[in-house]
Amino acid sequence: MTVIGWAGGRTDPIRKTAMIVGVLFAVATIAGTIGAIFIGPITDDPDYLVNTSAHENEVALGALLTLIMGVAVVGIAVMMFPILKKVNEGLALAYVGFRTLECVILIVVAMSLLSLLTLSQEYVEAGASDATSFEAQGAVLLAQQEWSNIPVDIVFGLGCLMLYYLLYLSKLVPRPLSAWGFIGGALMLVTAPLGAFGVISFLDAPSILLNLPIAVLEMVLSVWLIVKGFNPSAITSLSTKG
Repeated sequence: MTVIGWAGGRTDPIRKTAMIVGVLFAVATIAGTIGAIFIGPITDDPDYLVNTSAHENEVALGALLTLIMGVAVVGIAVMMFPILKKVNEGLALAYVGFRTLECVILIVVAMSLLSLLTLSQEYVEAGASDATSFEAQGAVLLAQQEWSNIPVDIVFGLGCLMLYYLLYLSKLVPRPLSAWGFIGGALMLVTAPLGAFGVISFLDAPSILLNLPIAVLEMVLSVWLIVKGFNPSAITSLSTKG
């Protein structure tokens, strides 16, 4: 049986796109989750200037996973753009822009992590000398990490609202999944002001609960796209729009 493609062709590039996007969703979610698990306990430790150096491999891997997540989220938007633009080109382009901005912020996060690692190594080598200077620099890098979570939540949340609104309109995936994603994106937006006012912090229980719906949804969506792909009737409908 031939799976229906963009125009019913046998090569079925749309099916391949769905599979790639599904894999990218999984990569982004898994990389972000594992990276946070590695980095959170280290940077939250009061003795982080020593512990960061002691956990050099974990910090380096956390930074790498953050970069992988950034590349994956841009990949999702780029791969989806030719399809989503047939629903609403302006919103589809905005989605690419927001995911690109998210990637830029994640690059800054990764670089600050590596800078903190270098500072920690220098602190350990220097011993107790000039501890105040090291602590001041470390506090700045930690603050950069913490405050970066707020724009990431905002950009990611808005990107989710755009994507799942377009998916809901197009029926490319089951509408309950699109509605779930839309709600998850809205919850991500809630974390930004709560984090800004110190009500929640990175990786505490309330923060995890607010992030959990979208994380679970994107893994479910990943499996759906890999196994089922996009709704063929929706693809056929979009193909008539040129």
